[in-house]
Amino acid sequence: MKILHLSDTHGCHHRLCKLPEADVLIHSGDFTMTGSEREAIDFLNWFCDLPYPHKIFICGNHDECLYEANINGLDNNVHYLCNSGIEIEGLKFYGVPMFMSDCISDRQSRNYAGIPLDTDVLITHSPAYGILDFDDNINYGSEELLQRIRQVHPRLHLFGHIHIQHGITHNGEITFSNGAIMNVDYSQLNDANLIEI
Repeated sequence: MKILHLSDTHGCHHRLCKLPEADVLIHSGDFTMTGSEREAIDFLNWFCDLPYPHKIFICGNHDECLYEANINGLDNNVHYLCNSGIEIEGLKFYGVPMFMSDCISDRQSRNYAGIPLDTDVLITHSPAYGILDFDDNINYGSEELLQRIRQVHPRLHLFGHIHIQHGITHNGEITFSNGAIMNVDYSQLNDANLIEI
């Protein structure tokens, strides 16, 4: 299965041309810049129209307008994961958003603790601590998420958030992908990450 991973497009999704073919397209959050409903609707219209067999998205810290939103009317092949999962062709995908309302409470810790042990592809907005999360001499990733990943041991962890760390790395049997499309100063677009699993 080929997975195309995007993150942190921040309202610039229309600038993404000639995306490569894949079986599943995944966006791991921050599709808006200001978090407005108008931006979210524009992204969803674009995302739903893309010609991929399966499409999955979660929310990032910029996408607060969708906090506790009930998203209806998506095409059957478009899946919004919010502390929830879906199985596609035998692989189990699970998504954990990064809403600031959760981060300032203990709710985000509970969200990470709820990641199922049989997850094959984990999608979060935040990186795990120490993995493609370094910027300005600080590791911004979550230690709680790192601990849960060590317990779950997914085959693939997709995230974004730290723009300067765009790329793919491997740690044992786990592949980690930071799909941040916007570079650190929002002036250029990185390529999407294409991963075969």
